Amino acid sequence: MPVPRVDVARRRDLLAPGDNRRLSRNVRSGEWVRVAPGSYVVREAWAALTPIERHRLRVDEVVLRLQTPAVVSHLAAAALWDIDVLGPWPTAVDVTIGRTTGGRSGGALRRHALGLDGVERIPFGRHEVTSAAQTALDLARALPFVRAVTAVDQALWSQRRGGPLCTKDELLQALERGGPRRGDVRARRAIDAGEALAANVRETQVRVVAIGLGFGIPRLQERRVLRSGRLVFGDLYSPDHDHWVEIDGRGKYLSPQFGAGRAPADIVLDEKDRENEIRREVRGFSRLGATDADHPGRMYDILTGDGLPSTKPRPRTR
Repeated sequence: MPVPRVDVARRRDLLAPGDNRRLSRNVRSGEWVRVAPGSYVVREAWAALTPIERHRLRVDEVVLRLQTPAVVSHLAAAALWDIDVLGPWPTAVDVTIGRTTGGRSGGALRRHALGLDGVERIPFGRHEVTSAAQTALDLARALPFVRAVTAVDQALWSQRRGGPLCTKDELLQALERGGPRRGDVRARRAIDAGEALAANVRETQVRVVAIGLGFGIPRLQERRVLRSGRLVFGDLYSPDHDHWVEIDGRGKYLSPQFGAGRAPADIVLDEKDRENEIRREVRGFSRLGATDADHPGRMYDILTGDGLPSTKPRPRTR
């Protein structure tokens, strides 16, 4: 993933007598954001970055200051490989160290004393970073199931520019390399659940939660040519019940890349026309908000209310 193009102010580079005082004043006022110890970015520039871009910038700034070579891993390596993961990004940078190396996490680093035997890594400046397959495997071992599958899906994503970062076979080979490790059972389950067609972490989350709620295994990126000749792709599709599922995020209506210069109202109207055409050609249609899968009971109600049957009862909610 390329380094975000953002001007970074570093204390060690400030030479003018008043620079340090000016920087401290800007940080206290909120005009500048602390990215890493001694590194700051204008708040507007920081806000314009995506969460994964922010973490990539943080990784670069922290690694730049390290005096001894390190192995960047886990979520820090994920940011470098552009492996998005559901949930918040940490404020510390992950590194993997030897089992007997010692040293505790703290400050800008989060150390994982897991050992480096069998850990696949490549050069990263004077440091190293775990390979894409190793990174996805490390996250699959460490994260809760749904978040783990999002990492696996992102590594396998077939529509990525330049192609997928790895294959499922490579993930399984990495799992066997170096002998048994804690989290192997969890990782194998996440790898088995991985799919190469999930375009983003919310699609992965909805798929995994839907399967857990008893809605069966859907097809991803269902391709249809409508009667009007329009080519459409569905996020999820249940072939057993001819049920089409769309996942709506705010980016669909606000993103410059998606909008291509169109007004949000025009995008909404076009999306409504598209939905009406699809509804005429399938038995059932559901539209989920980007965060509905955060609330399984709500998601269950939406899908069953739209006519998609489940083999399980509604989940209990607090």
